[in-house]
Amino acid sequence: MRAAEISRKTKETDINLTLDLDGSGKVSIDTGIGFFNHMLTAFAVHSGIDLTVVCRGDLEVDGHHSVEDIGIVLGKAVAEALGDKAGIMRYGSFYIPMDEALAFCSLDISGRPFLVFNADFHDQRIGEFDTCLCEEFFRAFAFNSGITLHIREEYGKNDHHICEAIFKAAAHAFKAAITYNSDGSVLSTKGVL
Repeated sequence: MRAAEISRKTKETDINLTLDLDGSGKVSIDTGIGFFNHMLTAFAVHSGIDLTVVCRGDLEVDGHHSVEDIGIVLGKAVAEALGDKAGIMRYGSFYIPMDEALAFCSLDISGRPFLVFNADFHDQRIGEFDTCLCEEFFRAFAFNSGITLHIREEYGKNDHHICEAIFKAAAHAFKAAITYNSDGSVLSTKGVL
């Protein structure tokens, strides 16, 4: 079973997260940041995973600690659920249009974390979500899951559409990468990842 449950408590956040990569679409997200709830829900639904997140963070400061720490915990949960990464397709790439916006994501579940993030937002916030936190979330997620992650906004004008297209593109690329391969092997010339 490709699942994980992680709790992480610091002076800034208290997070409980459960993940099932072979889920049936059960999603429950409570981060205290409405737009971020929406993005994590979109990521879970479009990647086909079960995801439960409860975060109590120092939102009186801002959303940074909550968003980054959820990226850390989600990344660790993915790494735990995938184990030695045997039996997966490993790679995924996807374009997502959302009205006038178009986003692209390509990723490699390689054990070598890296993030390339090319997106320009026009405003500082979407609701209570600071747009700069989109990159912070994906950096924390990539580095804690061991994923090489490339994200690019092709174009767009509406920040809600740009951000949502990014999360959905990442979700579909992730879904392709965690799909079972034909023989259960580790997809690497080295034999291990």
